[in-house]
Amino acid sequence: MKAQFHKNQRVYVKPVGTWALIERVLPHWAKGIDEPIRIHYDVGLGREFAAEELLSEAPLGDKPPGEVKAWRVVRARNKWQPTEDCTSHPVPGTYPVVVTGDADWGGWRVPGAEYDLDPTKMEEQARLIANAPQLASFASSLVDWARKSGEDMPNDLVELAHQAQDLLTEVKRIA
Repeated sequence: MKAQFHKNQRVYVKPVGTWALIERVLPHWAKGIDEPIRIHYDVGLGREFAAEELLSEAPLGDKPPGEVKAWRVVRARNKWQPTEDCTSHPVPGTYPVVVTGDADWGGWRVPGAEYDLDPTKMEEQARLIANAPQLASFASSLVDWARKSGEDMPNDLVELAHQAQDLLTEVKRIA
């Protein structure tokens, strides 16, 4: 019997209804047998759990890193204000639009009144949204690397991988 989970792997503990990290893998050996007869896992919740009581995080899919969506920021003409009334804006007379498809339309737009409140913040949000696919790809690569590294990772890096996984799970969550 082979272990289904490894140390520091994040698992869902079904009987308890919570997520936990595997602290120790506990094989149970029998004399004269080359493999353990059963394997339990210590997740720090007061008792050992069998593999059937645990659930691993779902893989995020097998998209190659080169298939990252190319979102971009384009400028749209500011129709609600003349250019001379918005000279304090980063690019007077325009506002950012994040295009998320192949055509130069569709995607994210900021309402005019909100843009006027804090244009610098809206410009930063536009750049953040436009770079979201690359950030998600980076987070996914970190999670994949962490899964392959197993026990060889520092605890701080394990925690970062868990945070990346939580963010990716939230992004893919269906309302």
